[in-house]
Amino acid sequence: MRTRATIATAALLLAALTACSSTDDAPAASDSGTPAAEPTVSVPAAHEGDDLMAAVAVYTASYFAADTDTAYAMLSARCAKQITKDTYAGVVRQAATDYGPDHAATDVRAEVSGDVGLATYKVEGLPKFDQTKQPWALEGDAWKYDAC
Repeated sequence: MRTRATIATAALLLAALTACSSTDDAPAASDSGTPAAEPTVSVPAAHEGDDLMAAVAVYTASYFAADTDTAYAMLSARCAKQITKDTYAGVVRQAATDYGPDHAATDVRAEVSGDVGLATYKVEGLPKFDQTKQPWALEGDAWKYDAC
């Protein structure tokens, strides 16, 4: 019953929005050839490092799970030039063998300044892997591990 009410409400809202759209009497839009400015989205300071914190969590989980494809793909271009995928696969396989896969990143904090990030976090159950101001680089739209 609740689903029908939700669908009906959504349909009414859509009809109302359609009724508010431009009519044939409105002047045609002109194309001056100058592109309109793209809207900007500002991220509240409290959430600037959210993407970096998520990247740290994924990287750490894939590293200890020996998910070579994911972990290697998260290396910065600079780091990927320094280690082959095969060599790196041996490193993450050894980490999984030595420590097991269940070591999440916890207490993750991120400092972001443009395309540079610093991550501070703990590795659950493995304090020797805790990190302070570990470097990360924003490449394209993804954070990449840059501590090589």
